[in-house]
Amino acid sequence: MRVEELTAKILKNNPSMDNYQLAIAVAKRMDELLNGATSKLNIDPKSIKAADLALMEIAEGLIVVKGFTDIEK
Repeated sequence: MRVEELTAKILKNNPSMDNYQLAIAVAKRMDELLNGATSKLNIDPKSIKAADLALMEIAEGLIVVKGFTDIEK
């Protein structure tokens, strides 16, 4: 899936999140991946850019961005 499609999917599923907040979330997850965190997807992290992998994890709902979900408690 293309970056634009992943971004649109995330923003559609999280209407309280905007592009800037998503960029911060991707940057934080990317930093974790680059510092040795294991991917939650079955993808070799050396075969894909860390930013793309972080975006894919967020789009699949494997990474929850605190403060930007619309789940009611």
